[in-house]
Amino acid sequence: MTTTSIVTGGRQTRRFAPVGPRRHRGDRRHLGYTVVGVIILAIMLFPVYWMVNASLQPSGNTLTGDFFPINPSFAGYEKAIADQGGHLVTSLVISLGTVVLSLAIAAPAAYALAQFRFRWISIALLVILIAQMIPGIVIANALYSAYNDLGLLNSIPGLILADASHAIPFAILILRASMQTIPPSIVEAARVDGAGHVRAFVSIVLPVSRNVLITAGLFAFLFSWSDFLFALTLTTTEDVRPVTLGIYQYLGSQVSNWSAVMATAVLSSLPAILLLVIAQRFIAAGATGGAVK
Repeated sequence: MTTTSIVTGGRQTRRFAPVGPRRHRGDRRHLGYTVVGVIILAIMLFPVYWMVNASLQPSGNTLTGDFFPINPSFAGYEKAIADQGGHLVTSLVISLGTVVLSLAIAAPAAYALAQFRFRWISIALLVILIAQMIPGIVIANALYSAYNDLGLLNSIPGLILADASHAIPFAILILRASMQTIPPSIVEAARVDGAGHVRAFVSIVLPVSRNVLITAGLFAFLFSWSDFLFALTLTTTEDVRPVTLGIYQYLGSQVSNWSAVMATAVLSSLPAILLLVIAQRFIAAGATGGAVK
């Protein structure tokens, strides 16, 4: 029970307020939700744990491996780095190039679609949405014919262009939603001070849109890092091979040594995990930047 003190006419009286069963029911309900959430999270993360566990098994066999790596072995990681290290570097170069190209095109396009008032704006947005719905295999087949004529097959710039074609429409949409909330007065103030359109965009708009730029860049990186379709279609030799394609072709020769395969999967997951952890607060702010005007 809880007590409350009430002063009336110079006299202090105490009133007892019983704590009813409703509060206890609320606590039990919150505890039940927490337990259910923990169980669901454990189920979702179990494949990730098993991937790490299998990568540390000395035998390399996931069927006979222990539930917990009592005697962990890093032989799988040594083999994965020796065989797939170059592919990881290739994926990193392609992903970073995709981020730079996507933001260089999407940021000015999103600002124009957000701040300028033209009749063709709605048509441009409809075209961007339609571009998001085109199946990737259709784009890959079309790019293969064009790349064959231009000599871009089996090249890093070719894969950067292909991955950017997938990331740019999405980046434009989320950047435009955030840039619509930028007050036109601050841009006009820069214009009054003598700044041109480009200078005002670089000095005013981009710093204000930092969170959503980081969010768009991170998604562009993840799109490129996890790409398999463009890598499979637009590469025919081993000169340029991202890690996703490396894992795919790694399975055929390493099915008896799953520790190396799982170690490669773990290594390929680390960049995405690190970026998500580092940029978490920017993603939260950027994803909701255009939600409220």
